[in-house]
Amino acid sequence: MGAGESRWGASDGAEASVIYLVRHGRTALNAAGALRGHIDVPLDEVGRHEAAAVAAVLVARGPRSVTSSPLRRAVETADAVAWRAGLVTRVDDRLLDRYYGEWAGTSVQEVLARWGSLDAAPGVEPAIEVRERALAALADIVQGSDAAPWVVVSHDAVIRLALTAMDPALGDPDGVPQRTGCFNTIECLQAADGSLSWQVLRVNEVSLNPATVQAKEEPWPSP
Repeated sequence: MGAGESRWGASDGAEASVIYLVRHGRTALNAAGALRGHIDVPLDEVGRHEAAAVAAVLVARGPRSVTSSPLRRAVETADAVAWRAGLVTRVDDRLLDRYYGEWAGTSVQEVLARWGSLDAAPGVEPAIEVRERALAALADIVQGSDAAPWVVVSHDAVIRLALTAMDPALGDPDGVPQRTGCFNTIECLQAADGSLSWQVLRVNEVSLNPATVQAKEEPWPSP
């Protein structure tokens, strides 16, 4: 099966729709290699360019709904898409970044050196809880509106866990590439009985070089 092909054909009244699952643009904490978690930092200059770049790509694909994590870095990225598409960003708390407790703001490498993995560090939100809330949010977005395609903006830890739940062949969530400002294309099949099936079509896609998007071309008002 080639990239972007669906394994589903039309049958039994089922409908396939697309979700663009976006990682927010860069922040100062991303640049420093520190865990972000619930620290509410804005996009940095590079991050705003990344948000403008992903907005330019996704707006051309006709999004009809934009939903975001409530954290500022995600909302700013979502607003770049929504403003240009003539939409309003909706917020879903279940898309919030993973909670890292006292380790938020700490170097990722420091935590790994001390505990061996983020999962082992005390006070970190269990991966299964992050995965389940993310999948529940995505299911509700799909089932709550026929306004496809949907754009959903969240965080790398959340996105990796959701993607690998949908497609276990992707392997270890930590090994799934997710650069800041990327998007992942997911197909959702809604059966006649309301049940959902998921297929990950593309991962970690950035179609424009954010360096080519000048600040004057940012497609949404500065905060």
